[in-house]
Amino acid sequence: MRSLNRVTFVTFVTFVTLCTLALLLPAPAAARDSLGMFSTWGAFRDPAVPRCYALAMAEPSTKQRDYQPYAAIGTWPRREVRGQVHLRLSRKLAPASRIVLTVGRERFELTGGGGDAWAVDRRMDAAIVAAMRSASAMTVSARDAKGGGFSNTWPLTGAATAMDAASIGCVQQR
Repeated sequence: MRSLNRVTFVTFVTFVTLCTLALLLPAPAAARDSLGMFSTWGAFRDPAVPRCYALAMAEPSTKQRDYQPYAAIGTWPRREVRGQVHLRLSRKLAPASRIVLTVGRERFELTGGGGDAWAVDRRMDAAIVAAMRSASAMTVSARDAKGGGFSNTWPLTGAATAMDAASIGCVQQR
């Protein structure tokens, strides 16, 4: 029973955090629809764009952060883009920093700048999404603007369901 209470609390905190993040985004955020919460992952639809995405906050940390880190897997049906990986990192990146995402046993070298990282192409997006479906966690590591190393970790429980809900949520959004 204690474990259930902790899971319920973590789910509640994640939901509140995601809702807060949605409120902090630009004005069109008000048009976003929640498609559901799946463990620590949420699925959302923004019919004004249109776009749909699965979103999760990184695990909490007591270390210094420049940004609130999150992972988003997005779909833009009018652009014919599906499963695009975007990571908001906790720190500003050093110029030309090597950004490595580890998903289960697979490693991907991402591209990025500022506090953001992406797959280098659609093929890598697809490989990352496939790896996320069978792994329990993913961790990104890089060097920050001050030269120190840092990492952010996301549990992947619920990620596959949230990604599927986001994809289904955009089927009729063309």
